[in-house]
Order: sequence, then C-alpha cells, then structure tokens
Amino acid sequence: MEAFNPKVDAYIAKAQPFAQPILEHVRKLVHKACPGIEEAIKWSRPVFVYKGVILANLSAFKEHCSFGFWGQEMGKLLKDSGVVRDGAMGSLGRITSVKDLPADKQMITWIRLAAQSIDSGDHVSPISARNSVVKAPKPSLEIHPQFTSALKKDKKAFAVFEAFSPSCKREYMEWIAEAKRDETRQKRIAIAVEWIAEGRKRNWKYEA
Repeated sequence: MEAFNPKVDAYIAKAQPFAQPILEHVRKLVHKACPGIEEAIKWSRPVFVYKGVILANLSAFKEHCSFGFWGQEMGKLLKDSGVVRDGAMGSLGRITSVKDLPADKQMITWIRLAAQSIDSGDHVSPISARNSVVKAPKPSLEIHPQFTSALKKDKKAFAVFEAFSPSCKREYMEWIAEAKRDETRQKRIAIAVEWIAEGRKRNWKYEA
C-alpha cells in the first residue's frame, strides 16, 4: 500500500466529472487529518488504511459519491449526532457536490477520532461485528416414537443413524415430524430407514 496510490488516481480519473472534485477533496482531507494513512483498492473502491486497519472507504457512482467510516464506533457516533440518514449509503449520505460535505474542520475532527479509535483498540470493523454475533441454537427436536421403533427393528439402520452427526439426524427427524397425516409419516419412516441403512443422508440426491 502507498500513501497516494496510483490505483486511486486511476479510479478518480475514471469517475464522472462531477465526482472528481469530491473524491479529490475528501482524499486531501483524509491525508491532512491522518498523515500516516495509506491507500488501497478493495471491493473495487478506494479505502484508507491506518496501521493495517481500514479507516474509511470512498466511492463514486453515476450520480453521487459516498464516504463511509469503517468502524462501528464511528457509525454510532455519527448516527447519534444525526449525521447518518436512513436509507443513504455511506456515513454522509448521497454526495453530489463538495457543498454537500460537512465543513472541512468537522470532517478532519471525525477522521482523527476514527484514527484514535484504532490507536486505542476501540475500533470494531463491520466484518468483526458480524462474526461476533452468536446465532441462537435451534430448539431441541424429539425423535418420533414410530421412527425410533422402526429404526430399532433394523439393526443396520439403527447403527448408522446413531453414527450420524446431529445435523444429519435432525434432517430426518424434521422431515418425519413435518408429515401432517399418519399415512404420510409411515411412508417417510419406511423410506428413511431404507436410506439410512444404505448410509444415505436425508438430502443425498442433491449431493455432488
């Protein structure tokens, strides 16, 4: 990565004429506020990297530009300040001219705060935030007694089923539990026992 990356120069040169002064202005502000910043192209757009961490990204579209801080903590700060508008891209919404940008002094303050959050270790990237979300476990599901009885009558099927992973077992159990009629349930149980005895998973037909 470089302080002023030629790839970012090329990105700006290819942008719409209205967008070029916006991109150049924001770029200069970022470097003024954070002299140690570096530039790169990620996801086909310019990003500003500080100490190996993405601080912000810049994008140009056909009719507007966007500038977004990468840290979750900056997103909260700007939202609490009433800057972020729902439904708008980036942290500052749709930018169609330099006049749409906040005052330079305010922009520099925000950029420095974003850098400080990285220095202090308070920075949380959107990717890290998503990965830290713990999914709620699926509710437990009891095996239907008729299914249990049928498995026990076939020693091979019973042994294979017992060796299945919890997810494989659950696929069969859900399939049988979803049957609304007893006739349908009995038919599914018979098919399940046959497939299980052959070592097949519930959705074996769709496996490569």
